[in-house]
Amino acid sequence: MASKLYVVSTPIGNYDDITLRALKILNEVDFIICEEFKDARRLLSHYKIEKELFSLNEHNEKEASFELFQKIKDGKSAALISDCGTPLFSDPGHLLVQLCINSNIEIIPIPGANSLLPALIASGFKLDKFYYAGWISPKKELRKKELTKLKSIKELIVLMETPYRLKSILSDIKNIFGDNTQIALAFDLTLPTEKIFRGKVSEIFKVIEKENLKGEFVIVLDNRENN
Repeated sequence: MASKLYVVSTPIGNYDDITLRALKILNEVDFIICEEFKDARRLLSHYKIEKELFSLNEHNEKEASFELFQKIKDGKSAALISDCGTPLFSDPGHLLVQLCINSNIEIIPIPGANSLLPALIASGFKLDKFYYAGWISPKKELRKKELTKLKSIKELIVLMETPYRLKSILSDIKNIFGDNTQIALAFDLTLPTEKIFRGKVSEIFKVIEKENLKGEFVIVLDNRENN
């Protein structure tokens, strides 16, 4: 396994979603690269895996990437994980991956859990194609501009959001795309509290206000029929 970087997907909430291949790789690599030590140790402890950990996050990415790249280049194998789910989606690690690619070090993706595909397949929408918009700006005016721009994309649109801005983004979607815009809202995917809300954005907004839900969300918005 010398001089290889494995990009390993880990569960987004339900530990049973780890793959056999991911467990095998995490047990065999020389070291594991994580975002936060606390989350990584909790995960690895659950599977009884003991490995040397190195942190790579938004605060130390540049310096840590070069140091970790050198260790891999010197003949070590490493696994890159995020706090949960599939790494590199709005997570650090791109610089390290690029450094390895530039030096012809093999990058091996280990597929697994993510929130994107479960939200899509549970949405009820036809999935021949979709547009991944990801995380939009937390700033009110920028968010409105980004959503207005997205309105011109006549596709199924996927948005990621934090629990703290859900009401704001639903309100903005309602105002910009229209009350009758059909959406699916995936809440706490893979957890016992998992819920999928489907219907008009105006109706779902009322439900969210009433229940005051706090958790991780993915929004699937059908903009194919809107004008």
